[in-house]
Amino acid sequence: MANIDTIKRRYGIVGRSPILENALQTAVRVAASDLSVLIMGESGVGKEVMSRIIHDNSARKHQNFIAINCGALPEGTINSELFGHVKGAYTSSAGDRKGYFETLDGGTIFLDEVGEMPAQTQTYLLRVLENGEFIRMGSNKVQRTDVRVVAATNRKLLERVHDGKFREDLYYRLSTVPIEMPSLRERPEDIYLLFRYFANNFAEKQNIEAIQLEEEARWLLEQYTWPGNIRELKNVAERMSILSEKRELSAVDLAELMPQLMKRNLPAIRREDQPGASANNLQERDILYKVLFDMKEDMTQLKNLIADLIRSNNLSVRDVERVQSLAMPGNYPAAAAEIDRFAADAGNVATEAYDLRDLDVNPKVSRGGAYAGAGSGSRPRSNQSEYDSGDPIIVDHDMHRAYAESEVVDEDLSLANAEKELIKKALRKHNGRRKEAAAELGISERTLYRKIKEYDVTE
Repeated sequence: MANIDTIKRRYGIVGRSPILENALQTAVRVAASDLSVLIMGESGVGKEVMSRIIHDNSARKHQNFIAINCGALPEGTINSELFGHVKGAYTSSAGDRKGYFETLDGGTIFLDEVGEMPAQTQTYLLRVLENGEFIRMGSNKVQRTDVRVVAATNRKLLERVHDGKFREDLYYRLSTVPIEMPSLRERPEDIYLLFRYFANNFAEKQNIEAIQLEEEARWLLEQYTWPGNIRELKNVAERMSILSEKRELSAVDLAELMPQLMKRNLPAIRREDQPGASANNLQERDILYKVLFDMKEDMTQLKNLIADLIRSNNLSVRDVERVQSLAMPGNYPAAAAEIDRFAADAGNVATEAYDLRDLDVNPKVSRGGAYAGAGSGSRPRSNQSEYDSGDPIIVDHDMHRAYAESEVVDEDLSLANAEKELIKKALRKHNGRRKEAAAELGISERTLYRKIKEYDVTE
């Protein structure tokens, strides 16, 4: 049995991947027999080279070898090409013609893309594999041949068998010894070796200096999926050797010459595709969206109500829109002090028209200092210029203590409670008429019945 390293040098195979060497060892071992071999793998992984290795290391190595692409032969002529025909078999058949199985008697036929073979041809091929017999098209004479068949496919033949597009008995007859050729993304340790091999060969032919890659550029090259496999990598190495002015490329240079390296097609799972997803999940999501929209509408109405109350009670506020958009008081201490005083004196609105502009808001002193003269009956005087001066704001410890001791109420974010309240609201709006309530909620009446029972909603 030939040495694997010798095989690599003879056929120009570059790589040290264990899965590649395993495929080569299988091919060399099966070569000495006459068993049928099915080579599987993506386009561009070197299936035809593997078929040559099998033929050249077999007892038939001095006989003829031919590679036939079954997908490239028209359905009307593939039988004639493989098995031959006699005169008059077709309208244009002026004489007898031998097929490949007859002319290559004693040799090897490599049937590439065997998964594309028509159903009728599959029947003829099965007979050749089982008995070594075939019949020319238009003839009734049975002939014999001794041809070894090595087939290859980039399709999943078992799937085509299940779909009724490929004969099951032919599949098992062809795949006596299956050989799986690894794709380039399955052997990333070989990518840079192959790149250097192709770049050096091309540079030698063109009499130019070979290009090299920096470490980051090598990593970028190894992360690419290479859908075209070795054929695509060879094209990239030759293209960069011509287009690049530099002889040592960085990751940036590589990305500019080959933008597809930066693309990533990561898989994503949609919620509808996850196990357990159903129409009820989608209905519950719609209910949640409706709850959120209603909450937003309620907040808008509340803001408008506060603004109307300020205007109708002659309450003067420096800027109503500014009050409506105030952030949390902890972020704006001066605004917090003003709002606190407004809230404390809100009860005096009925007996006294209270004007916020009369407040003495002095950001330079504490709240206690600002009301130092209030006990003597004097009204705090206005200090508008100091309020707008933009000087540093000092907040006393009492104000921090008041916020620290305040009760924090957690908002109920339960989806079930939100659904329950929305169902109650819809039933009240339509006076208990479930059909109309279901239409308002955007769900089916049956789902509404189930939700009422689940949440124990009393109408």
